[in-house]
Amino acid sequence: MPSYSAPVDDTLFLLNDVLGYEQYSDLPGFADACPDLLEAILREGAKFSEEIAQPINQSGDLEGCSRSDDGVVTPPKGFKEAYAAFCEGGWGTLSADPDYGGQGLPHTLATVFNEFLSSANMAFAMYPGLTAGAVAALSLHATDEIKQKYLPNMIAGTWTGTMNLTEPHCGTDLGLIRTKASPQEDGSYKISGTKIFISAGDHEMSDNIIHLVLARIEGAPEGTKGISLFVVPKKMVADDGTIGDLNGVSCGSLEHKMGIHANATCVMNYDESVGWLVGEENKGLRAMFTMMNEARLGVAVQGLAQSEVAYQNAVVYAKDRLQGRSLTGPKAPEKAADPIIVHPDVRRTLMHIRSFNEAARALVLWTALQGDVSHRSPDEKARTKADDMMGLMTPVLKGVLTDTGFANTVNAQQMFGGHGYIAEWGMEQFVRDARIAMIYEGANGIQALDLVGRKLPANGGRAVMGFFEEVGAFIKDNAEDEAMKPYIAPLKAGLDDLQKATMWFMNNAMAKPDNAGAGSVDYMHLFGLVGLGYMWAKIAKTVNAKLESGSDSKEDWLKAKLTFASFFMERTMPETSAHLARISSGADTLMSLDADAF
Repeated sequence: MPSYSAPVDDTLFLLNDVLGYEQYSDLPGFADACPDLLEAILREGAKFSEEIAQPINQSGDLEGCSRSDDGVVTPPKGFKEAYAAFCEGGWGTLSADPDYGGQGLPHTLATVFNEFLSSANMAFAMYPGLTAGAVAALSLHATDEIKQKYLPNMIAGTWTGTMNLTEPHCGTDLGLIRTKASPQEDGSYKISGTKIFISAGDHEMSDNIIHLVLARIEGAPEGTKGISLFVVPKKMVADDGTIGDLNGVSCGSLEHKMGIHANATCVMNYDESVGWLVGEENKGLRAMFTMMNEARLGVAVQGLAQSEVAYQNAVVYAKDRLQGRSLTGPKAPEKAADPIIVHPDVRRTLMHIRSFNEAARALVLWTALQGDVSHRSPDEKARTKADDMMGLMTPVLKGVLTDTGFANTVNAQQMFGGHGYIAEWGMEQFVRDARIAMIYEGANGIQALDLVGRKLPANGGRAVMGFFEEVGAFIKDNAEDEAMKPYIAPLKAGLDDLQKATMWFMNNAMAKPDNAGAGSVDYMHLFGLVGLGYMWAKIAKTVNAKLESGSDSKEDWLKAKLTFASFFMERTMPETSAHLARISSGADTLMSLDADAF
């Protein structure tokens, strides 16, 4: 039976000591979440995740969701009760708008809770996670009437939300969608079409489900310029908020899929369903991207979350499993064999995962704080800079954390040998669940193209230059600190590689776009390594200061962080040079063969 313990102390250390949470206390919401309240919320969130969500993770995977002949979708045993406890605890209200029943706390807190919940039970976390994305889209783009009608219940969790993009004949290319919207005299639209891969598309855990649906209004232009966004409730909602009849929305079937079995992934049929326009006509993608960007950050957290829970279980097993003797002599002579954690390659694997997890968590929190600044700061310059960082880091986090998170679950599974392949131990579920995060909300190759093709040149390269300046300034400020040299030198080498790769694109991708496409994934991972290295350098600086002051009683805990930081800089950071070499090789070899040669 797998286990999970939320990394509360690590998270508090990052927020309070490394990232300076209190410096944001003048922003709305932060003053209400003082350090004591912050810790209380995180510990209660950990308790919910460990005691309510985690115990039904494996059983939910084995049972899965079911659909009856009349179209009713039922979640696994215990999910409805767990979701009721989620709503009762107000977990969906943490960072939501107080005008609609939210607590207005920093979104960073919701991000932390999302990690805990996703590690404990990724399939369960997706239900409220998708609702939060729908709330974000409606909050920014819907009319006041729509917001008043839907947001209070969605924030409370009594209604859930979804996003409906993909159709059977198209994937990422949303310009090909065929779902149509016919305008009615009362200002509503009749929505008709079929959507696939709709996570949390139907279930019995909430009183209503509010679907955000992309469709093409009759006579609209072809392609992405003719797509509009509509809010389509499963059950009609009267002006006074009461729920009425079904709205021509149904689950045609459940997808049979590799993982996340406990989340209802549906084929959704819209048969002249009544919907209302969200945002401007033919500007639906702009509104939907609000939800997609929110979801992409959530998916990045899923990659970290599965890496974390897989690591925790691998460590427990490695300390307990007896096999072979240490290369330097028995470490447990009283036993028939040594625990496998004495073997260098086992330690290499575990340290590789752990050194990623801690830096990835820091990078997620650093980015989440940027998001809070971009939405809450009264300083326009600060908002612009933070928004630049959010836009730049979203594809990096989504791609790098899910690619690496999946690889880490596989490596953690390897620690179990044959037992890792057996469902009883839970490791194969982590692998299966983590795999989808690389695919949905834009496959990772698309994230890399977004980074290189859109985010780098945006506003004349303002965002990436801002990132270079920040990391460069940190390197300069700490270059003469002897204790920091093991971290600063590798970080500088990585930043140099990133800057060279960026310059290579500038010189070689404009005239030959295939060069950008050929190097985009390597660039995304190169960027991610520099971001992770920057976080480890910041962590090391904080640890050194604490150890020097002698004010912290957790000396061994802190020194362990320096060891993981050194491991990352010695073993992982040098990969930046390989990424640069691949980027610089260009696209000629990749594109030289005719399709028939494959």
